[in-house]
Formats: sequence, structure tokens, C-alpha cells
Amino acid sequence: MDDLDFGSALRALHELSPSDIGDSLSTVAMHIGAHDMIIFLIDFEQSTLLPLPDRGVRVEAPIGVATEGTPEGRAFLERRLVDSAVGDTTRVCVPIIEGSDCTGVLAFTLTSPLDDRASRRCEELGMLAGVAISIAARYTDLFNLVRRRRAMSLPASIQWDLLPPLSLNTPEASSNGVLEPAYDVGGDCFDHAVNGFSVDVAIMDAMGHGLASSIVSSLAVESYRHDRRESQPLAVTHERLDKVLVDNFGGERFVTGQLAKLDVQSGHLTWINAGHPLPLHVREDRVLATLDCQPSLPWGLGGRLKEEAEVELQPGDSVVFYTDGVIEGRGPSGDAFGIDRFVDLIQRASAARRPTDAILRNAINGVLEFQERHLRDDATIVWLTWDRQRGAW
Repeated sequence: MDDLDFGSALRALHELSPSDIGDSLSTVAMHIGAHDMIIFLIDFEQSTLLPLPDRGVRVEAPIGVATEGTPEGRAFLERRLVDSAVGDTTRVCVPIIEGSDCTGVLAFTLTSPLDDRASRRCEELGMLAGVAISIAARYTDLFNLVRRRRAMSLPASIQWDLLPPLSLNTPEASSNGVLEPAYDVGGDCFDHAVNGFSVDVAIMDAMGHGLASSIVSSLAVESYRHDRRESQPLAVTHERLDKVLVDNFGGERFVTGQLAKLDVQSGHLTWINAGHPLPLHVREDRVLATLDCQPSLPWGLGGRLKEEAEVELQPGDSVVFYTDGVIEGRGPSGDAFGIDRFVDLIQRASAARRPTDAILRNAINGVLEFQERHLRDDATIVWLTWDRQRGAW
């Protein structure tokens, strides 16, 4: 196995056409004895790994990540290298990592022994693929199109372009989000960011559905980001967000939501509630309670901030934010999904020690199955966790 100069590889990848990235990664992989590489990207529903077309003649089938026993699915779900012996060679699958986000899987055959050094090189190859794809995605639609299993509505396209990466991880905290219906979402949105010693989180639900709701939520999110980047307090951000919607829609359009700021040194969480369902406080695989905060009017109706709530989290605690589409969706018999079913899904998945993104997928799948996979409203969940014990303060 040769030493791999990732600096040279990165410089080469910057100069490539997006359509050449697969070939270039295959060339880089040969330095560590890897051949027959396939790049899989996760679809927008986070349910299926879709192969990136290469210049060869082979056609690979999509792989459901929940399919039992597939090394590709396990590598994606567990965020780790998965290997299996194939004759005298080893088939290796590693997650493609873009920052904190896992966006797919690299699968290839390794002809050299898979020792610790080789395992590290394989994992680094997945990270290199993440960097290459992230850079190229800024100036091509190739990867976006591969990830679409079916046509996406215009409102959904606007919302996905607005979203941050679904996963955000630091040594002290993490935030993970999921939203459905992935190909027709219109009014729901969320945002999260790491800023110094804080993690900022927002969840929003614009009234109605479709293009108008998408435009309103886009303005709301960008107003929030503008003030967050100017280090404005939550109260000021709330007031300005309300004003920008009033000024542009005259009280005829509104957005419910919550804004939160977590101090990663102390676990101190401050948050405000604009007419939105109360979040859940999770500790040791149990939902302790809802977090109380006197609701202000939704943004866009000209109300004043009623309360800026505070709570002290313990290491390992989580706060689960969600939109009303999660609990208010009705099944074929007419009964609502309800908070009790939602809590039960969270607790059972947490007790199974599943990763947070897997818990979220499990929860959103429960919502989808209850409504026979036909949501009447958008459903969004954001899971924020504080664990100072992992930090290095």
C-alpha cells in the first residue's frame, strides 16, 4: 500500500469537472490498493442509496438503507467502515462524510490486507469523497439530480436549497433534523449553526402549504440568519422577524416556530416560542416532560414577545423540537397520531441505543406509516443534544 498524498489529491479534485470526480477518486483509491469503486449517494428521504453513474457500462441497483444485511446500508446507518471477505479480497464500504453529515457510501474492493492503517486510509477516502462532492455541488446539479428518486415540487426544491446540512456535530453538542414529505415539503423549515460557545437552533412552520408557504418560510429563515450572524439576542431576532413578515405580508401570512440558543459550556438553554408546539425534554432514554414557555403570537401577526424561557440541561440531555404535522396527522380511522405515540417512538428508539439520526428516521417513518405514507401536512423534527463530558474545556 502506497502512502497517499491527500493534499495533491485535493488540489487535483479542485480542477476537475464534476463528471470526473468518480474517475478521479478511483485513481486515488488505487494508491491504497482499492478497485471497482462505486459511489452511492443518499436520496432526499434518507432511505435509499443511489449509485452515481460512472463512465463504465455497469449499472448498480439502488440499496435501501434499512435492508437487513447490506454492508452499504450498515456503513451509512452506523457511520463506520464495514468489510466482508470476497475470496482473496475484501469488499469495503465506508461512509461519505461532508462535515458532520453523512451523504452516502463508497464501496470498493481492497486487494491488500485490511489492517488498522488500511482502515484509516479507507475512512479518509470517504472523507475525501465528501470534500470533493461538497465542493463540486456548488457548481453542478449532478449530485442533486442523482439524489432525487422522483420529481420534486418547486416548493420542496426551494426548501431543500434553504436547509443547512441535516446533521451538526461538535465535541460538546449535536443537532439533527429531518423533514417530510421530502419531495413536496412546502412550509416547514429548520436551521442550526455553531457559533463560538453556542449552538443556535430554529424550527419554523409557515401557514398553509405550497409555493406561498415556501416563500414565507424562506424570508423568515433568512431574517433569522441575518440577525443571528449579527449576534443579536433572541428577543431582538424575534421582534425583527415578526416585523419583516408584517411589513411584507400585512398580517395575512404568519409563521409559527421556536428559536433556541444552547451554551455548550454550561448546558444553559434559552428559547422563545412563537405559537408552536412545546418541545420535549429527553434524559436517559425517557421523555421527562415538555419544556414550558408562554407562547407569543406567531411571527407576522404583530405581537410582542411574551417570554424568553430558560432551562439547565444535564450532560446527555436532549431537546426535541417538532412541527404540528408530526402529532396532528390523522390515520385512516380519523384519529390523530398524537403526542403519546410520538413519545413512545422516541423512547423505544432511544432505549435501543440507536444513533440520533436513526431515531429521527424511525420517528418520521412512524408518522408516515400511521398516515399510510400520505402526509396532509409537513412534518419536521430537530433533535438537540448537549454532552459537555465529550468536550475539552
